[in-house]
Amino acid sequence: MKIFTASQIYDADKFTISKQQIKSDDLMERAATALFNWIHSRLNGAQVNIKLFCGIGNNGGDGIALARLLQEHGYSISVFVVNYSEKRSKDFLINLDRLKDRKLWPEFLDSDCSFPDINQNDIIVDAIFGIGLNRKLDDWVGNLIKHINVSNAFVLSVDIPSGLPMDSNPSDSSYVIRASHVLSFQVPKLIFFLPETGIYQNQWEVLDIGLDPEYLNSTNTEYQLIGKNEILPLYRPRLKFSHKGNYGHAVIIGGSYGKIGAVQLACSACLSVGSGLVTAYVPECGYNALQTALPEAMVLTDDEDDSITKINVPFVPSVYGIGMGMGTEEKTIKAFGTFLKNVESPLVIDADGLNILAKHPSLLKDVPKGSVLTPHPKELQRLIGEWEDDFDKLNKAKDFSVKNNCILVIKGAHSIVIHAEKGYINNTGNPGMATAGSGDVLTGMITGLISQGYSPLNAAIFGVYLHGMAGDVGVMDFGYEALKATEIINNIGKAYIELLRPPKPENVKEV
Repeated sequence: MKIFTASQIYDADKFTISKQQIKSDDLMERAATALFNWIHSRLNGAQVNIKLFCGIGNNGGDGIALARLLQEHGYSISVFVVNYSEKRSKDFLINLDRLKDRKLWPEFLDSDCSFPDINQNDIIVDAIFGIGLNRKLDDWVGNLIKHINVSNAFVLSVDIPSGLPMDSNPSDSSYVIRASHVLSFQVPKLIFFLPETGIYQNQWEVLDIGLDPEYLNSTNTEYQLIGKNEILPLYRPRLKFSHKGNYGHAVIIGGSYGKIGAVQLACSACLSVGSGLVTAYVPECGYNALQTALPEAMVLTDDEDDSITKINVPFVPSVYGIGMGMGTEEKTIKAFGTFLKNVESPLVIDADGLNILAKHPSLLKDVPKGSVLTPHPKELQRLIGEWEDDFDKLNKAKDFSVKNNCILVIKGAHSIVIHAEKGYINNTGNPGMATAGSGDVLTGMITGLISQGYSPLNAAIFGVYLHGMAGDVGVMDFGYEALKATEIINNIGKAYIELLRPPKPENVKEV
Protein backbone atom coordinates (compact mmCIF):
# COMPACT_ATOMS: atom_id res chain seq x y z
CA MET A 1 0.00 0.00 0.00
CA LYS A 2 1.44 3.35 -1.02
CA ILE A 3 2.04 6.02 1.59
CA PHE A 4 1.40 9.48 0.20
CA THR A 5 2.67 12.84 1.38
CA ALA A 6 0.26 15.62 2.37
CA SER A 7 0.76 17.41 -0.96
CA GLN A 8 0.07 14.18 -2.87
CA ILE A 9 -3.15 13.64 -0.89
CA TYR A 10 -4.30 17.15 -1.75
CA ASP A 11 -3.49 16.44 -5.42
CA ALA A 12 -5.48 13.19 -5.20
CA ASP A 13 -8.47 15.15 -3.89
CA LYS A 14 -8.24 17.65 -6.75
CA PHE A 15 -7.78 14.90 -9.35
CA THR A 16 -10.79 13.00 -8.00
CA ILE A 17 -13.01 16.08 -7.97
CA SER A 18 -12.04 16.95 -11.54
CA LYS A 19 -12.19 13.49 -13.08
CA GLN A 20 -15.34 12.32 -11.32
CA GLN A 21 -17.01 15.71 -11.83
CA ILE A 22 -18.06 16.12 -8.22
CA LYS A 23 -17.89 19.05 -5.83
CA SER A 24 -15.39 19.20 -2.98
CA ASP A 25 -18.20 19.01 -0.43
CA ASP A 26 -19.36 15.78 -2.12
CA LEU A 27 -15.95 14.32 -1.31
CA MET A 28 -16.32 15.55 2.26
CA GLU A 29 -19.71 13.83 2.43
CA ARG A 30 -18.05 10.57 1.33
CA ALA A 31 -15.52 10.95 4.13
CA ALA A 32 -18.20 11.66 6.71
CA THR A 33 -20.28 8.72 5.53
CA ALA A 34 -17.29 6.39 5.80
CA LEU A 35 -16.67 7.65 9.34
CA PHE A 36 -20.32 7.17 10.25
CA ASN A 37 -20.47 3.65 8.83
CA TRP A 38 -17.45 2.67 10.90
CA ILE A 39 -18.94 4.09 14.10
CA HIS A 40 -22.49 2.86 13.47
CA SER A 41 -21.36 -0.70 12.68
CA ARG A 42 -19.79 -0.84 16.14
CA LEU A 43 -22.27 1.09 18.27
CA ASN A 44 -25.49 -0.06 16.56
CA GLY A 45 -27.40 2.88 17.99
CA ALA A 46 -26.13 2.48 21.56
CA GLN A 47 -26.96 5.47 23.71
CA VAL A 48 -23.54 6.86 24.55
CA ASN A 49 -22.51 10.49 24.67
CA ILE A 50 -20.46 11.43 21.61
CA LYS A 51 -18.61 14.74 21.84
CA LEU A 52 -17.23 16.06 18.55
CA PHE A 53 -14.43 18.64 18.64
CA CYS A 54 -14.20 20.20 15.18
CA GLY A 55 -11.73 22.68 13.78
CA ILE A 56 -12.62 25.25 11.13
CA GLY A 57 -10.79 23.69 8.20
CA ASN A 58 -11.65 20.65 6.12
CA ASN A 59 -10.89 18.24 8.96
CA GLY A 60 -13.42 20.13 11.05
CA GLY A 61 -15.83 20.01 8.10
CA ASP A 62 -15.56 16.22 8.12
CA GLY A 63 -16.45 16.25 11.80
CA ILE A 64 -19.40 18.61 11.30
CA ALA A 65 -20.77 16.44 8.47
CA LEU A 66 -20.33 13.36 10.67
CA ALA A 67 -22.28 15.08 13.46
CA ARG A 68 -25.24 15.57 11.12
CA LEU A 69 -25.26 11.86 10.18
CA LEU A 70 -25.00 10.81 13.82
CA GLN A 71 -27.91 13.05 14.77
CA GLU A 72 -30.03 11.75 11.90
CA HIS A 73 -29.58 8.23 13.28
CA GLY A 74 -30.54 9.13 16.83
CA TYR A 75 -27.17 9.35 18.55
CA SER A 76 -26.67 11.64 21.54
CA ILE A 77 -24.10 14.18 20.40
CA SER A 78 -22.53 17.48 21.40
CA VAL A 79 -20.60 19.54 18.86
CA PHE A 80 -17.83 21.97 19.77
CA VAL A 81 -16.18 24.19 17.17
CA VAL A 82 -12.57 25.01 18.05
CA ASN A 83 -12.46 28.59 16.83
CA TYR A 84 -8.68 29.01 16.47
CA SER A 85 -8.73 31.39 13.48
CA GLU A 86 -10.90 33.87 11.59
CA LYS A 87 -10.38 31.82 8.41
CA ARG A 88 -12.78 29.02 7.60
CA SER A 89 -12.75 26.56 4.74
CA LYS A 90 -15.60 26.74 2.26
CA ASP A 91 -16.70 23.16 2.86
CA PHE A 92 -16.63 23.62 6.63
CA LEU A 93 -19.09 26.53 6.24
CA ILE A 94 -21.33 24.52 3.91
CA ASN A 95 -21.60 21.69 6.42
CA LEU A 96 -22.02 24.08 9.34
CA ASP A 97 -25.08 25.55 7.58
CA ARG A 98 -26.45 22.05 6.98
CA LEU A 99 -26.06 21.29 10.66
CA LYS A 100 -27.84 24.47 11.69
CA ASP A 101 -30.66 23.69 9.24
CA ARG A 102 -31.34 20.64 11.43
CA LYS A 103 -31.57 22.85 14.51
CA LEU A 104 -28.31 21.55 15.92
CA TRP A 105 -26.28 24.46 17.20
CA PRO A 106 -22.62 23.80 17.99
CA GLU A 107 -20.85 25.52 20.88
CA PHE A 108 -17.97 27.71 19.76
CA LEU A 109 -14.81 27.53 21.86
CA ASP A 110 -12.17 30.24 21.95
CA SER A 111 -9.40 31.44 24.21
CA ASP A 112 -11.85 32.94 26.71
CA CYS A 113 -14.06 29.84 27.11
CA SER A 114 -14.12 27.19 29.77
CA PHE A 115 -13.60 23.73 28.38
CA PRO A 116 -16.57 21.34 28.38
CA ASP A 117 -16.67 18.51 30.90
CA ILE A 118 -15.64 15.13 29.52
CA ASN A 119 -16.62 11.89 31.20
CA GLN A 120 -14.40 8.84 30.80
CA ASN A 121 -17.43 7.00 29.37
CA ASP A 122 -17.86 9.56 26.58
CA ILE A 123 -16.66 8.98 23.04
CA ILE A 124 -14.58 11.86 21.70
CA VAL A 125 -14.32 12.55 17.98
CA ASP A 126 -11.17 14.55 17.31
CA ALA A 127 -11.58 16.57 14.10
CA ILE A 128 -9.64 19.69 15.10
CA PHE A 129 -6.64 19.59 12.75
CA GLY A 130 -5.88 17.44 9.71
CA ILE A 131 -2.86 16.86 7.52
CA GLY A 132 -2.43 20.56 6.71
CA LEU A 133 -1.17 21.64 10.13
CA ASN A 134 2.04 23.61 9.63
CA ARG A 135 2.29 25.96 12.61
CA LYS A 136 2.66 25.96 16.37
CA LEU A 137 -0.64 25.69 18.21
CA ASP A 138 -2.01 28.53 20.29
CA ASP A 139 -1.64 27.71 23.95
CA TRP A 140 -5.37 27.63 24.60
CA VAL A 141 -5.85 25.06 21.81
CA GLY A 142 -2.97 23.03 23.22
CA ASN A 143 -4.57 23.17 26.64
CA LEU A 144 -7.86 21.94 25.15
CA ILE A 145 -5.96 18.98 23.71
CA LYS A 146 -4.45 18.34 27.13
CA HIS A 147 -7.96 18.49 28.60
CA ILE A 148 -9.11 15.80 26.14
CA ASN A 149 -6.05 13.63 26.78
CA VAL A 150 -6.48 13.51 30.57
CA SER A 151 -10.17 12.60 30.32
CA ASN A 152 -9.49 8.86 29.83
CA ALA A 153 -12.33 8.85 27.29
CA PHE A 154 -12.11 6.86 24.05
CA VAL A 155 -10.72 9.28 21.45
CA LEU A 156 -11.38 8.67 17.76
CA SER A 157 -9.22 10.89 15.54
CA VAL A 158 -10.28 11.82 12.02
CA ASP A 159 -7.43 11.14 9.55
CA ILE A 160 -4.59 11.90 12.00
CA PRO A 161 -4.33 12.90 15.68
CA SER A 162 -4.77 16.67 15.96
CA GLY A 163 -1.59 18.61 16.60
CA LEU A 164 0.62 16.12 14.78
CA PRO A 165 2.41 17.48 11.68
CA MET A 166 2.78 15.22 8.65
CA ASP A 167 6.51 15.71 8.09
CA SER A 168 8.11 16.68 11.40
CA ASN A 169 7.95 16.07 15.11
CA PRO A 170 5.52 18.25 17.08
CA SER A 171 7.12 21.24 18.79
CA ASP A 172 5.27 20.36 22.02
CA SER A 173 4.34 16.71 22.55
CA SER A 174 1.70 17.62 25.14
CA TYR A 175 -0.19 19.54 22.45
CA VAL A 176 -0.94 16.39 20.43
CA ILE A 177 -4.07 14.24 20.78
CA ARG A 178 -3.38 10.78 22.18
CA ALA A 179 -5.81 8.86 20.00
CA SER A 180 -7.32 5.54 20.98
CA HIS A 181 -8.05 4.92 17.30
CA VAL A 182 -7.34 6.81 14.07
CA LEU A 183 -9.49 6.50 10.95
CA SER A 184 -7.19 7.51 8.11
CA PHE A 185 -8.72 8.47 4.78
CA GLN A 186 -7.76 6.22 1.84
CA VAL A 187 -4.13 5.63 2.85
CA PRO A 188 -2.08 5.35 6.04
CA LYS A 189 0.31 8.14 6.97
CA LEU A 190 4.07 7.81 7.42
CA ILE A 191 3.81 9.26 10.93
CA PHE A 192 1.93 6.14 12.10
CA PHE A 193 5.06 4.01 11.72
CA LEU A 194 7.89 6.11 13.18
CA PRO A 195 8.96 5.69 16.83
CA GLU A 196 8.69 9.38 17.70
CA THR A 197 5.28 10.01 16.09
CA GLY A 198 3.63 6.59 16.15
CA ILE A 199 3.17 6.89 19.92
CA TYR A 200 0.21 9.26 19.47
CA GLN A 201 -2.24 6.55 18.43
CA ASN A 202 -2.94 3.06 19.76
CA GLN A 203 -4.48 1.77 16.53
CA TRP A 204 -5.21 3.02 13.05
CA GLU A 205 -7.46 1.93 10.22
CA VAL A 206 -7.92 3.06 6.61
CA LEU A 207 -11.31 4.17 5.28
CA ASP A 208 -11.93 4.16 1.52
CA ILE A 209 -13.44 7.48 0.48
CA GLY A 210 -13.29 6.86 -3.26
CA LEU A 211 -10.19 8.82 -4.26
CA ASP A 212 -9.67 8.14 -7.93
CA PRO A 213 -7.63 4.95 -8.51
CA GLU A 214 -5.94 6.39 -11.61
CA TYR A 215 -4.11 8.93 -9.48
CA LEU A 216 -3.38 6.45 -6.69
CA ASN A 217 -2.02 3.80 -9.06
CA SER A 218 0.05 6.10 -11.27
CA THR A 219 1.67 8.27 -8.59
CA ASN A 220 5.07 7.24 -7.28
CA THR A 221 5.64 7.44 -3.55
CA GLU A 222 8.78 7.35 -1.44
CA TYR A 223 7.32 4.85 1.00
CA GLN A 224 5.20 1.74 0.77
CA LEU A 225 3.51 -0.19 3.56
CA ILE A 226 4.21 -3.90 3.22
CA GLY A 227 1.41 -6.31 4.06
CA LYS A 228 0.29 -9.69 2.80
CA ASN A 229 -0.92 -8.30 -0.54
CA GLU A 230 2.52 -6.83 -1.24
CA ILE A 231 4.41 -9.94 -0.10
CA LEU A 232 2.49 -12.64 -1.97
CA PRO A 233 3.84 -11.60 -5.41
CA LEU A 234 7.39 -11.94 -4.04
CA TYR A 235 6.88 -15.48 -2.74
CA ARG A 236 8.66 -18.21 -4.72
CA PRO A 237 6.93 -21.55 -4.02
CA ARG A 238 8.97 -24.72 -4.27
CA LEU A 239 8.75 -26.91 -7.33
CA LYS A 240 7.83 -30.59 -7.06
CA PHE A 241 10.90 -31.89 -8.89
CA SER A 242 13.56 -30.03 -6.95
CA HIS A 243 16.33 -30.90 -4.51
CA LYS A 244 18.42 -29.12 -1.90
CA GLY A 245 20.84 -27.90 -4.52
CA ASN A 246 18.08 -25.81 -6.07
CA TYR A 247 17.82 -23.72 -2.90
CA GLY A 248 21.41 -22.64 -2.53
CA HIS A 249 24.22 -22.96 -0.06
CA ALA A 250 24.47 -20.23 2.58
CA VAL A 251 27.48 -19.58 4.79
CA ILE A 252 27.03 -17.89 8.18
CA ILE A 253 30.23 -16.35 9.55
CA GLY A 254 30.59 -15.13 13.11
CA GLY A 255 30.84 -16.09 16.73
CA SER A 256 33.51 -15.74 19.40
CA TYR A 257 34.07 -17.26 22.83
CA GLY A 258 30.73 -17.06 24.68
CA LYS A 259 28.81 -15.85 21.61
CA ILE A 260 28.44 -18.95 19.46
CA GLY A 261 24.68 -18.95 20.10
CA ALA A 262 24.25 -15.99 17.74
CA VAL A 263 25.59 -18.09 14.86
CA GLN A 264 23.45 -21.05 15.87
CA LEU A 265 20.31 -18.86 15.77
CA ALA A 266 21.22 -17.41 12.38
CA CYS A 267 21.98 -20.85 10.90
CA SER A 268 18.80 -22.36 12.28
CA ALA A 269 16.72 -19.50 10.88
CA CYS A 270 18.52 -19.79 7.54
CA LEU A 271 17.57 -23.45 7.31
CA SER A 272 14.02 -22.88 8.55
CA VAL A 273 13.34 -20.22 5.94
CA GLY A 274 14.30 -22.67 3.20
CA SER A 275 18.01 -22.57 2.37
CA GLY A 276 19.07 -25.86 0.82
CA LEU A 277 22.43 -26.08 2.62
CA VAL A 278 23.93 -24.06 5.45
CA THR A 279 27.52 -23.98 6.64
CA ALA A 280 28.66 -22.15 9.77
CA TYR A 281 32.15 -20.63 9.87
CA VAL A 282 33.17 -20.09 13.50
CA PRO A 283 36.18 -20.17 15.86
CA GLU A 284 37.14 -23.66 17.02
CA CYS A 285 35.40 -23.13 20.35
CA GLY A 286 32.08 -23.28 18.52
CA TYR A 287 32.57 -26.58 16.74
CA ASN A 288 31.13 -29.00 19.29
CA ALA A 289 28.26 -26.69 20.26
CA LEU A 290 27.08 -26.24 16.67
CA GLN A 291 27.51 -29.87 15.64
CA THR A 292 25.48 -30.92 18.68
CA ALA A 293 22.77 -28.27 18.66
CA LEU A 294 22.20 -28.06 14.91
CA PRO A 295 22.92 -31.35 13.12
CA GLU A 296 21.39 -30.03 9.87
CA ALA A 297 24.23 -27.49 9.48
CA MET A 298 27.81 -28.11 8.42
CA VAL A 299 30.65 -26.42 10.31
CA LEU A 300 33.97 -24.95 9.26
CA THR A 301 36.34 -23.49 11.85
CA ASP A 302 39.01 -20.86 12.13
CA ASP A 303 42.39 -22.03 13.45
CA GLU A 304 41.95 -19.70 16.44
CA ASP A 305 39.98 -21.13 19.35
CA ASP A 306 38.08 -18.08 20.57
CA SER A 307 37.72 -15.59 17.68
CA ILE A 308 37.76 -15.14 13.91
CA THR A 309 41.28 -14.43 12.65
CA LYS A 310 40.91 -15.41 9.01
CA ILE A 311 38.02 -16.38 6.76
CA ASN A 312 38.80 -19.26 4.46
CA VAL A 313 35.75 -20.88 2.85
CA PRO A 314 36.90 -23.49 0.29
CA PHE A 315 33.95 -22.99 -2.07
CA VAL A 316 31.85 -20.13 -3.46
CA PRO A 317 28.49 -20.13 -1.65
CA SER A 318 25.24 -18.61 -2.85
CA VAL A 319 25.38 -15.97 -0.11
CA TYR A 320 27.18 -15.02 3.08
CA GLY A 321 25.67 -13.77 6.34
CA ILE A 322 28.35 -12.28 8.57
CA GLY A 323 28.89 -10.41 11.81
CA MET A 324 26.74 -11.89 14.59
CA GLY A 325 28.76 -12.42 17.79
CA MET A 326 31.98 -11.92 15.80
CA GLY A 327 33.61 -9.32 18.04
CA THR A 328 35.74 -6.33 17.03
CA GLU A 329 39.26 -7.42 17.93
CA GLU A 330 42.04 -6.17 15.66
CA LYS A 331 42.69 -9.62 14.20
CA THR A 332 38.98 -10.01 13.44
CA ILE A 333 38.85 -6.56 11.82
CA LYS A 334 41.82 -7.52 9.63
CA ALA A 335 40.17 -10.82 8.64
CA PHE A 336 36.91 -9.01 7.82
CA GLY A 337 38.72 -6.44 5.66
CA THR A 338 40.52 -9.14 3.70
CA PHE A 339 37.27 -11.03 3.28
CA LEU A 340 35.52 -7.95 1.83
CA LYS A 341 38.24 -7.47 -0.76
CA ASN A 342 37.82 -11.03 -2.05
CA VAL A 343 34.15 -11.88 -1.58
CA GLU A 344 32.26 -12.82 -4.75
CA SER A 345 28.85 -13.77 -3.34
CA PRO A 346 25.99 -11.57 -2.10
CA LEU A 347 26.42 -10.40 1.47
CA VAL A 348 24.21 -9.78 4.52
CA ILE A 349 26.06 -7.86 7.25
CA ASP A 350 24.89 -7.66 10.87
CA ALA A 351 26.04 -6.80 14.38
CA ASP A 352 29.83 -6.63 14.74
CA GLY A 353 30.24 -6.57 10.97
CA LEU A 354 28.37 -3.26 11.07
CA ASN A 355 30.34 -2.03 14.08
CA ILE A 356 33.59 -2.69 12.25
CA LEU A 357 32.34 -0.75 9.21
CA ALA A 358 31.34 2.14 11.47
CA LYS A 359 34.80 2.24 13.10
CA HIS A 360 36.59 1.78 9.77
CA PRO A 361 34.43 3.50 7.11
CA SER A 362 37.18 3.06 4.52
CA LEU A 363 36.07 -0.61 4.35
CA LEU A 364 32.68 0.44 2.95
CA LYS A 365 34.15 0.82 -0.53
CA ASP A 366 34.88 -2.93 -0.55
CA VAL A 367 31.38 -4.01 0.49
CA PRO A 368 29.77 -5.68 -2.56
CA LYS A 369 27.15 -3.54 -4.26
CA GLY A 370 23.62 -4.47 -3.28
CA SER A 371 24.63 -5.90 0.10
CA VAL A 372 22.04 -5.97 2.88
CA LEU A 373 22.95 -4.27 6.18
CA THR A 374 20.70 -4.96 9.19
CA PRO A 375 21.43 -2.42 11.96
CA HIS A 376 19.51 -1.91 15.18
CA PRO A 377 19.11 1.78 16.20
CA LYS A 378 22.53 2.15 17.87
CA GLU A 379 24.33 0.39 15.02
CA LEU A 380 22.50 2.59 12.55
CA GLN A 381 23.60 5.70 14.43
CA ARG A 382 27.20 4.54 14.29
CA LEU A 383 26.90 4.06 10.52
CA ILE A 384 25.06 7.21 9.42
CA GLY A 385 25.68 9.59 12.33
CA GLU A 386 23.30 11.20 14.80
CA TRP A 387 19.95 12.52 13.60
CA GLU A 388 17.61 15.28 14.76
CA ASP A 389 14.42 13.25 14.48
CA ASP A 390 12.98 10.24 12.66
CA PHE A 391 12.53 12.19 9.43
CA ASP A 392 16.18 13.25 9.45
CA LYS A 393 17.12 9.65 10.23
CA LEU A 394 15.30 8.39 7.15
CA ASN A 395 16.89 11.03 4.93
CA LYS A 396 20.36 10.15 6.20
CA ALA A 397 19.65 6.44 5.73
CA LYS A 398 18.63 7.09 2.12
CA ASP A 399 21.79 9.10 1.52
CA PHE A 400 23.87 6.28 2.98
CA SER A 401 22.09 3.72 0.81
CA VAL A 402 22.68 5.77 -2.35
CA LYS A 403 26.31 6.56 -1.55
CA ASN A 404 27.22 2.96 -0.72
CA ASN A 405 24.80 1.21 -3.11
CA CYS A 406 23.43 -0.97 -0.34
CA ILE A 407 20.14 -1.98 1.28
CA LEU A 408 19.55 -0.88 4.87
CA VAL A 409 17.13 -2.69 7.17
CA ILE A 410 16.29 -0.23 9.95
CA LYS A 411 15.05 -2.52 12.70
CA GLY A 412 12.23 -1.41 14.99
CA ALA A 413 8.53 -1.79 15.75
CA HIS A 414 7.93 -1.16 12.04
CA SER A 415 11.23 -2.16 10.44
CA ILE A 416 11.92 -0.13 7.31
CA VAL A 417 13.91 -1.45 4.36
CA ILE A 418 15.70 1.44 2.66
CA HIS A 419 16.93 1.07 -0.91
CA ALA A 420 18.16 4.28 -2.53
CA GLU A 421 15.25 6.77 -2.38
CA LYS A 422 12.60 4.17 -1.49
CA GLY A 423 11.42 2.89 1.87
CA TYR A 424 9.42 -0.29 2.53
CA ILE A 425 7.65 -0.24 5.91
CA ASN A 426 6.87 -3.55 7.54
CA ASN A 427 3.53 -4.12 9.25
CA THR A 428 4.13 -7.38 11.13
CA GLY A 429 5.82 -8.02 14.47
CA ASN A 430 5.20 -7.18 18.12
CA PRO A 431 6.99 -6.03 21.31
CA GLY A 432 7.75 -9.61 22.30
CA MET A 433 10.38 -9.65 19.57
CA ALA A 434 12.45 -7.11 21.49
CA THR A 435 14.61 -9.90 22.84
CA ALA A 436 18.15 -11.21 22.58
CA GLY A 437 18.85 -13.05 19.33
CA SER A 438 15.88 -11.75 17.38
CA GLY A 439 18.20 -9.80 15.08
CA ASP A 440 20.39 -12.86 14.50
CA VAL A 441 17.27 -14.73 13.40
CA LEU A 442 16.37 -11.96 10.94
CA THR A 443 19.86 -12.00 9.42
CA GLY A 444 19.67 -15.77 8.99
CA MET A 445 16.26 -15.48 7.34
CA ILE A 446 17.33 -12.83 4.83
CA THR A 447 20.48 -14.83 4.07
CA GLY A 448 18.40 -17.97 3.53
CA LEU A 449 16.04 -16.19 1.14
CA ILE A 450 18.91 -14.84 -0.96
CA SER A 451 20.32 -18.39 -1.00
CA GLN A 452 17.09 -19.58 -2.66
CA GLY A 453 17.30 -16.99 -5.45
CA TYR A 454 15.42 -14.01 -4.06
CA SER A 455 17.03 -10.70 -4.99
CA PRO A 456 18.70 -8.98 -2.02
CA LEU A 457 15.97 -6.29 -1.95
CA ASN A 458 13.10 -8.78 -2.13
CA ALA A 459 14.83 -11.00 0.43
CA ALA A 460 15.11 -8.07 2.83
CA ILE A 461 11.46 -7.05 2.38
CA PHE A 462 10.15 -10.62 2.54
CA GLY A 463 12.49 -11.61 5.37
CA VAL A 464 11.42 -8.71 7.57
CA TYR A 465 7.74 -9.49 6.93
CA LEU A 466 8.12 -13.24 7.59
CA HIS A 467 10.24 -12.59 10.68
CA GLY A 468 7.49 -10.37 12.11
CA MET A 469 4.78 -12.84 11.18
CA ALA A 470 6.65 -15.66 12.92
CA GLY A 471 6.80 -13.46 16.01
CA ASP A 472 3.08 -12.70 15.75
CA VAL A 473 2.24 -16.40 15.54
CA GLY A 474 4.62 -17.28 18.35
CA VAL A 475 3.38 -14.63 20.74
CA MET A 476 -0.06 -16.23 20.73
CA ASP A 477 1.44 -19.18 22.63
CA PHE A 478 4.08 -17.45 24.74
CA GLY A 479 2.99 -13.85 25.32
CA TYR A 480 5.25 -10.87 24.86
CA GLU A 481 7.58 -11.41 27.82
CA ALA A 482 8.30 -15.12 27.25
CA LEU A 483 8.84 -15.04 23.50
CA LYS A 484 12.45 -16.08 22.76
CA ALA A 485 14.37 -15.95 19.51
CA THR A 486 14.22 -19.73 19.23
CA GLU A 487 10.41 -19.54 19.27
CA ILE A 488 10.53 -17.09 16.37
CA ILE A 489 12.51 -19.70 14.43
CA ASN A 490 10.09 -22.46 15.43
CA ASN A 491 7.21 -20.46 13.98
CA ILE A 492 8.74 -19.60 10.59
CA GLY A 493 6.89 -22.54 9.03
CA LYS A 494 3.60 -21.35 10.52
CA ALA A 495 4.34 -17.88 9.17
CA TYR A 496 4.58 -19.34 5.65
CA ILE A 497 1.25 -21.11 6.21
CA GLU A 498 -0.32 -17.88 7.49
CA LEU A 499 0.94 -16.07 4.40
CA LEU A 500 -1.01 -18.45 2.15
CA ARG A 501 -4.15 -18.50 4.32
CA PRO A 502 -7.17 -16.80 2.61
CA PRO A 503 -8.35 -13.61 4.34
CA LYS A 504 -11.41 -13.75 6.56
CA PRO A 505 -14.50 -11.94 5.18
CA GLU A 506 -15.57 -8.76 6.94
CA ASN A 507 -19.20 -7.85 7.65
CA VAL A 508 -19.77 -4.11 7.90
CA LYS A 509 -23.16 -2.43 8.14
CA GLU A 510 -23.56 0.66 5.99
CA VAL A 511 -26.07 3.48 5.75
